Formats: sequence, C-alpha cells, structure tokens
Amino acid sequence: MALTLFNTLTRKKERFEPLKKRSVGLYTCGPTVYHYVHLGNLRSFIFEDVLKRVLLFNDFKVKHVMNITDVGHLSGDNDFGEDKMLKGAKREKKTVWEVAEYYTDSFKKDITALNIISPNIWCKATDHIPEQIAMIQQLEKKGLAYTAGGNVYFDTSKVKGYGALARLKLDAVGKERVKKDKNKKNQHDFALWFTKSKFSDQSMKWESPFGTGYPGWHLECSAMASKYLGKQFDIHCGGQDLAKVHHVNEIAQSEGAYGKKPWVKYWLHNEFLVMSKGEKMSKSSGEFLTLKILEEKGFAPLDYRYFCLGTVYRNPLMFSMKAMKSAQTSRKKLFAKVLELQKSEQGKDSKTARKKWTSRFTADINDDMNTPKALATMWEMLKSDLLDHDKYFLLLEFDRVFGFNLGSVTEEKVPANVKKLAKEREEARSAKNWKKSDSLRDEINALGWDINDGKEGYELKKK
Repeated sequence: MALTLFNTLTRKKERFEPLKKRSVGLYTCGPTVYHYVHLGNLRSFIFEDVLKRVLLFNDFKVKHVMNITDVGHLSGDNDFGEDKMLKGAKREKKTVWEVAEYYTDSFKKDITALNIISPNIWCKATDHIPEQIAMIQQLEKKGLAYTAGGNVYFDTSKVKGYGALARLKLDAVGKERVKKDKNKKNQHDFALWFTKSKFSDQSMKWESPFGTGYPGWHLECSAMASKYLGKQFDIHCGGQDLAKVHHVNEIAQSEGAYGKKPWVKYWLHNEFLVMSKGEKMSKSSGEFLTLKILEEKGFAPLDYRYFCLGTVYRNPLMFSMKAMKSAQTSRKKLFAKVLELQKSEQGKDSKTARKKWTSRFTADINDDMNTPKALATMWEMLKSDLLDHDKYFLLLEFDRVFGFNLGSVTEEKVPANVKKLAKEREEARSAKNWKKSDSLRDEINALGWDINDGKEGYELKKK
C-alpha cells in the first residue's frame, strides 16, 4: 500500500518515492533556543515524529537531522528586528550561551515527555560556522551574493523561480528599496553574513573572509542539512510559517550553491495551533502555553500528543481546555483498555483478522498521515469481536505510529498518604459524617486521584 504525502512545493498529494530505494533523508527545523517552546511549536515536532514513525512503519530506514538555532535568528524573518538570542539573554540577565544551553535542555525534556523519537543527528548552528562560511564563498563564486554596507546578501533576482514554494508574486513587488535594510537591492534579498551588527552588545561573532560577524538565520539549515544528508535529500519539514520565507530562502541558496534541482524532493508543513480568538500561538505576543503549564493544570504530556493526533496535521488545530479534557479522557480510556487487555488470556492468533485491521490502519496513515481516521480505526477495532490478545497485539502495532508507549503502560501504585485518606473517608461514611467524607474526597482529588464508591467498597484511580 503506497505512502502518499502532501508536497507543499506541488500543492498536491504525491506517492512517496525516496531518492535511494529504502533510505530516507529527513531534515526538520528545530527551535530557536531563546525561550521555552510553546504548544504550537510542539505541534510541529509531534507531526514530524508521526511522519518519521509512518516511514519506519513502512519499512524505510530514516536518517533524521534536526538543527538547534542558537545564532542569527532575528525577530523578523526578513532580517529586521531584535536578535532573538540577545533578547533572551537580556530578559534573563545571562549570557547568550547560557540561555542557549538552558533552553536546548528544556526542549529535549519536552520531546522526551511527549515520547518523540530523538533525531539521529542534533546540529547546532554555532558548531557549523566553517560550513556556513564555505557555502557563502560558493555563492560568491557563482555570482549569487553581493556585499553592501559591510554585510553579505543573497541576490534573489538571479534565481529563476525564486519563491515557488510560497507562490510569491515577485512582479507585484518589483525591486523597490527595502525600508528596513537600505543595503538590499530588492525586497526579497536576504542576509548571508552580518558584519555590521545591529546591536552594539552582540556577543556571538566569528572571524570570516567577509569580516568579523555572524551568519544569517537561513544559512544554517542549508549548510547543515547538506553536510549530513547530501546535496539532495528526500524530506524537509516545518511549520506553515517557515514555508513563506525561511524555506524559500533555503531552496534558493542551496540550489544556487550546489546546482542540484530539486534540493529537496518533498516539503511538508503543518498548520498552526489556533487560540480561541483565531490567532496562532506565538512568543511575540508574550502570552503562550507550555507543556509545563499544561502539566500544572493536571494534564499529562501524552494528553497533548493525543489532542494533536485528533486533527489532520495540515488543518488548523483549535486549542481549548475543553478540547484538552476530551483528549485526556480518551487517552486515559485507551490506557485503561491496555491494562485490561494485558490481563487477558492467550489464545490462538487470528492472523487473518489481524491482517484486515492492519491493512485498514495502514491505509489511513499512508493517506498523508490521516491520524484522526487511524484513531477511529483503532477504537472500532477495540469494539470488535476480536479476541483480547489480538486486540493487544494490534494496539502495539498501531502504537508504532501513534507513539503513546502503550507497551510500557502499568497500573500506578496508590501512594500511602492517599490510601490513608481513603480509609479515613470510608470510616467517615460508615459514621454518616458526610461533611468530613466530602472534605476527604476533595483532599484525595487534589492529590490527583479519583475515588469511586461501589457495592464492594471504593476504588482509587489516577486522574
């Protein structure tokens, strides 16, 4: 059953056929480590993780590279605004290096909590300055770069088809001077190297043939992706916002430097996480939700993963606590079912039935990663007349894509203090002291446990 993916470059679903028979080169844009990643960012990383899992499910070998942006990213994608790393350093009264290290560690903890498979290669922009300098020199040799005002820029007017990924209308813009940067020849040119820092206290600088300075944001991904995946590779991913400027510029400089077209065969982008008023979640607003905040509100990280899988990655995802609660309920129901199936007796395998459900599931995920449909297939399978051990087998198979780590689900032991409160509450109920009974229930709930009364006594369940 062929895997089809929606290619942003062609605006259509295409059968996935890698450059090499069963090996896939995958590059995913990582975070700019000046602040915590928010839930909108994490939607991108979950989508990319599902993509990788789908590829592995289809028996492809995947070489996954992710960058860590720790230099060069300004608050405006078109080379204007404040340096994001410097902004973080000022906010926290630390060095840019300390800020980068702290938020890189924080990001890695978040993806671990979400059961996201780590990339094969992590690469930091600051560790690859020589590669970025070499790429600029290659562009200079080909007449695609120019120096103005002490900075080095890429000349987009010399690239046929510039902006195809984002369907940019260049003719409507023309070559008018850019108000934000008077050194640019036209609006779409972008910085490859800054030697005239916009900030007197810029601390990240390196010696180069172009002068002491630092690279532009777009350069790092081209240089690092090509170093580890080759001058042509299969898939490049990111959020929808990256398609408009960052990825357009990556294509221009990479194909300009290497002469390889296409530099990337398939471009995949996820839509935004949308707040109640219709705006996307962003750090620029100063108000954003993190995984830690969700946990403080009583949600598990995998509740958010379930929430994301409930909507096709190419559709906007409306966020609300009500929707999160619904996802949490479904995720808990799934985990409870896993625990139930774990206790079932073994029987004769029904390979024909397993094959039928696996085929349906594969058809769902191979249709451009239709995770909502795949989840529906999973629940339908669980309600079927399959034997329990076959259901458990299929759940673990499906989980290779879902990534809920179902094989490690165990019953959580009730802490001694919760048991003590439950016993006291039972005694209060026996004495018909309903006020004390209700008070003790509230204490138990506050500790993250539900207590349900039945004919044979009470039952404690983790929220």
